Amino acid sequence: MIFLLGMSVAFYFVKNQRTTPNAYDKLRDLIYYIDHYYVDTVNHDRLSEYAIQGILEHLDPHSTYSNAEENKAQSEQLEGAFEGIGVQFNIMNDTIMVVAALAGGPSEKAGIRAGDRIVVVNDEKVAGTGITNEQVLKILKGKKGTLVKIGILRPEVAGILDFDIIRDLIPTHTITSAYMINNHTGYIKIDQFGAHTAEEFIEALQKLIPKGMGKLILDLRSNSGGYLEAALKITDHFLQKGDLILSVEGLHTKQEKFYASGNGVFKEGEVVVLIDEFSASASEILAGALQDNDRATIVGRRSFGKGLVQRPFNFSDGSQVRLTVSRYHTPSGRCIQRDYQHGNTAYYEDLLQRIIGEEEDLPVATTDTLPTEEYRTKSGRIVYGGGGITPDIIVPHEKKIYSNIYYQTLNNAALIQYAFNYVNQNKTTLTRKYPSAEKFIKKMNVSDAVLQEYLKFYAQKTLCQIPLLTLEEKNALSNWIKALIGRNLYQNEAFYPIINEMDAVIKAVVND
Repeated sequence: MIFLLGMSVAFYFVKNQRTTPNAYDKLRDLIYYIDHYYVDTVNHDRLSEYAIQGILEHLDPHSTYSNAEENKAQSEQLEGAFEGIGVQFNIMNDTIMVVAALAGGPSEKAGIRAGDRIVVVNDEKVAGTGITNEQVLKILKGKKGTLVKIGILRPEVAGILDFDIIRDLIPTHTITSAYMINNHTGYIKIDQFGAHTAEEFIEALQKLIPKGMGKLILDLRSNSGGYLEAALKITDHFLQKGDLILSVEGLHTKQEKFYASGNGVFKEGEVVVLIDEFSASASEILAGALQDNDRATIVGRRSFGKGLVQRPFNFSDGSQVRLTVSRYHTPSGRCIQRDYQHGNTAYYEDLLQRIIGEEEDLPVATTDTLPTEEYRTKSGRIVYGGGGITPDIIVPHEKKIYSNIYYQTLNNAALIQYAFNYVNQNKTTLTRKYPSAEKFIKKMNVSDAVLQEYLKFYAQKTLCQIPLLTLEEKNALSNWIKALIGRNLYQNEAFYPIINEMDAVIKAVVND
């Protein structure tokens, strides 16, 4: 009944698209029947929202409806600051899936990661309850300084992980890190493509190029997309005048092509782009354009596979529908959109299976899950379409090389809390000894005494015995402690240079 009502509610919008007379009569009559014969009074506004969502779900996975509150929140993430825990999420299989923890926000600082599934909020179960986007926003957003308790399930980690997160003003910067890894290699991480990302990117380049950057590692991992214009402007900095960046076309839209202006500031240096299964949309446009123009080496794991373009249509009450109006194609002609003909549930299940199953081989064999459509780059190299951007160099997830107890000490919220407490108790000494992020990175070492102090703290919090770790596990955990202490002191300026030293993908790039 709700879905049929949705069709009638949608009539206001579709009648101008020359809906057939028969369809018009059916929809008009249904509204009449409900208004005159239904047993109870109905909330037309609420039913309209449910109905619109139901219609869009039968189109494609990326045509979406947002009520006024949700629309405002989504705009704030890309345009301005807001107060909350700082996560981008999707509801998949009736579970809140974290798409990205916003850089510098309280969730990222607490240790929340892309791929985490939020199952408990403030001691209330939220998985399998039919929760809506609106309800998620209501329970996660809130005034700065207020507490929200969440429990998450993390792939390959047993049990529910508990986190206490203090809501805060979410920072709007989308370039989360820009520094020199060595004398000639720079690193820039883009968290999402927002209204000011292009300007932030120029600032980052102007900071690194004078330091001798001849090679750039551009990290787009877990970047779920954002504004197309921002991605186009950034891509333009790497290409020669006239190079094709993107073409867009749809049933009701004329084909439009975007070309490089030739005014970029890094058209000659070496470029490496890092992607993973959470790199989507605008991230894939950038990576695909550079790959097809033979301008960058793409490294990591196959990207999400979103090749559909949405156009926002606003309603008078502040709500919005983002309707898929076209497909985009990379310069070689690829549409990297994954198959969604089996419904939204199967569409997102495919992503989860990729994370769990791990694809380690190049997609040369015909399978149902790996893209096999062959295209050619400008120089004639084979690239693949039909299911995300396949990297030139695939670096799979790191396999577990340490004991379970190590991963428990690493993934527990106690680690975040210990680092926070340590900085609070020793901030004066730390800032005097390490007056800058650079000095902290180079000179600070976590002593065995500090490590043992954390392990005792972990044991107290988890009511277990003090863990016994190998030397290699101690070294790895010490580096994480150092990175988290550094972030509490100097934010991402200290965090990423430390944590990237352990990153297998970056190691593969720097040491090539």
